[in-house]
Amino acid sequence: MWVDLAITLVKILFIFAVTVGFFAPVLTWVERKQSALMQDRIGANRADIMGFTVLGLFHIIADALKMFTKEDFIPEGANKILHTISPIIALVPALLTFAVVPFGGQYTLFDTEVNLVISDLDVGLLFVFAIASLATYGYVIAGWSSNNNWSLLGSMRTASQMISYEVTMGLTIIGVLMVYGSMKLTEIGAIQENFWMWGVFLQPVGFFMFLTASIAENKRIPFDAPEAESELVAGYFTEYSGLKFGMFFMAEFIEMVTIGAIMTILFLGAWHIPFLSSATLLSWFDFLGTTGSNLVLMLIHVGVFFAKVVFFIYLQMVIRWTLPRFRYDQIMKLGWKILLPLSLANILITGLVILALN
Repeated sequence: MWVDLAITLVKILFIFAVTVGFFAPVLTWVERKQSALMQDRIGANRADIMGFTVLGLFHIIADALKMFTKEDFIPEGANKILHTISPIIALVPALLTFAVVPFGGQYTLFDTEVNLVISDLDVGLLFVFAIASLATYGYVIAGWSSNNNWSLLGSMRTASQMISYEVTMGLTIIGVLMVYGSMKLTEIGAIQENFWMWGVFLQPVGFFMFLTASIAENKRIPFDAPEAESELVAGYFTEYSGLKFGMFFMAEFIEMVTIGAIMTILFLGAWHIPFLSSATLLSWFDFLGTTGSNLVLMLIHVGVFFAKVVFFIYLQMVIRWTLPRFRYDQIMKLGWKILLPLSLANILITGLVILALN
């Protein structure tokens, strides 16, 4: 009992450290450098310590200090309670989704079976979508409670956009469930040890639709109409400053990691290496004993998993700095008139193929 509790606590701390402690702050710097690279600029390079800039990495510390020390401003006429809790409502679901996201398989360490997932739910995929959809309330409340027309318009756009693309995401996932026959993310990941069972091969159309809908759900360019600076100042977080403003940005970057993790598990082979099974890797490290070989295998799998997540994060950044913002009517048209019929057709075709093969 105590061993299981200790293992669970270590997994929670690891996920928290990776998402909040590493990805959330580092991605702010990577985003700046990536945009600078694509626009032939140097990027963030002003913050220094004793004259050392280290490629602008000290901007991460400068941003954190700025967020913590800036005045927490609440506009006159705003609902103070809702204005305060809305960033928390937006951030917490992004973190909770990782409770069921596996970042490795199952390993034998010191005669104890260690499963690299905090909670291995039978309906893990359903849990991810149920929790992720709660973030919508945070954005809607933020806009409504600010007593600002721009904020309210931004929150209304957020609600309609997220609801629209959640339909496509849900229908796209049905094709994945039909192929793998499980909603358990660990099982879906384990099946993909066979390279040709990767979701990107079994559901190629679903892969592109899910990626598109995920970016729209995260409200990033070209789907950033809810916070369009040229139209709505800053959208739903126009009246936010300091730490609460930073929490909205943290939620966005953590959602990027979440999207990368879910895409990796469903479509890109999870933690597996193409044409290299776990049994083969274990045989290479037999001389280290059961615990040693399993430990090396675990580290390799965790590294491979997060390498794939980083690939999807990079892909989202490239898309952001490549495409212009869509008009709001174009976003709605894409969601309801193009992606929705395609997702329904994908389910139909998947079902017919499964029937034909059986």
